[in-house]
Amino acid sequence: MKNLGRMMKQAQEMQAKMGDVQAALETVEITGVAGAGMVEVTLTGKFEMRGLRIDPSLLKPDETEILEDLITAAHNDAKKKVEAHVAEEMGKLTGGIELPAGFKLPF
Repeated sequence: MKNLGRMMKQAQEMQAKMGDVQAALETVEITGVAGAGMVEVTLTGKFEMRGLRIDPSLLKPDETEILEDLITAAHNDAKKKVEAHVAEEMGKLTGGIELPAGFKLPF
């Protein structure tokens, strides 16, 4: 029973640390770029969009498709960076232990 008690204590500690990581992810801002920096999308660690910057030279009616593609590309770049950051933070929390396939933290 000693092992069970120790395991429960470790689980509680991990849960507390998870709360800290989740709170920190709300404040992290990561920017993705496209078009050599002409479009920037900023996301939080929780994947909420915080900002969008578009170079004024792209604001032409005949370049709408290009602008749409660049916004999508910048968002995808930011999303990949956020995913990498979250994975790194979760790796610190779990001590590098691989989680089962399909098991995602903190979401």
